[in-house]
Amino acid sequence: MAELTFTLLRLLPKNTLSRAIGAACRISAPKPIMRAVIRTFARKYGVETSEAEQAFDEYPTFTEFFTRRLKPGARPIAPGELLPVSPVDGTVGEVGIITDGKLLQAKGKEYTLAELIGGPQAEEDARQFAGGAFVTIYLAPYNYHRIHTPLGGKITGYVNVPGQLWPVNAIGVRNVEKLFCVNERLTTFLSTARGPAAVVAVGATCVGRIRAVYDDVVTNAKHTRVPQRKMYEQPVPVEKGGELALFEMGSTVVLLFAPGMKPSKDLVVGHPIKLGEPLE
Repeated sequence: MAELTFTLLRLLPKNTLSRAIGAACRISAPKPIMRAVIRTFARKYGVETSEAEQAFDEYPTFTEFFTRRLKPGARPIAPGELLPVSPVDGTVGEVGIITDGKLLQAKGKEYTLAELIGGPQAEEDARQFAGGAFVTIYLAPYNYHRIHTPLGGKITGYVNVPGQLWPVNAIGVRNVEKLFCVNERLTTFLSTARGPAAVVAVGATCVGRIRAVYDDVVTNAKHTRVPQRKMYEQPVPVEKGGELALFEMGSTVVLLFAPGMKPSKDLVVGHPIKLGEPLE
């Protein structure tokens, strides 16, 4: 059944469909209807209701519920200027060292770092992570969907690359060649005490929007269908665990680190992880 669904997705205009669903999710509805929609979703996917900043009845749209903040202190950030932490809640998809400029998508499937970052200076942007480490984390519908920084430092710029919106779940990973390189994505570059780092947020089917909080950047917008690269003359300071962006529906992040970062042995495929937990 899942494979049949994937086959049908090939025929659908996924970006247009995702924009339409996203628009519907941002529309306010009478409180009883919105309450019923949110509660049904929360029951179906097992959303942890006690962690939300607000009671579910207080969210006027589904998108505001989906991108909800957590209560203060719900995700302690592991201390240490040099210790990278998970920037999201999710499940480890892959982890490893970037060898010959390549990352692992799944067993037998690779993609290049330059292809992942994309944009007009992809090779140059990728060079700083050669020989470094990567961690891929998948966010399911029940996860918290805001993206934070793995290390403190400064945001030095971003690359926003339009693309398709294939599912990024296990079926998509198995069936779409270079999945994270063909989907919409936003790469945020960081300068940290551990050297360069980057958080690559990858869009997915349905809403498919990634919204940065440090700049006016929204993916899957009809008017921005060419790659955009912006490097800041005055980098934006950000503390470890500070907010970077948010997903409007589930997706994946790929973390990139300069040489020297050694992923923890606890980071194995299928391992659940939460925002603020150590990666090393």
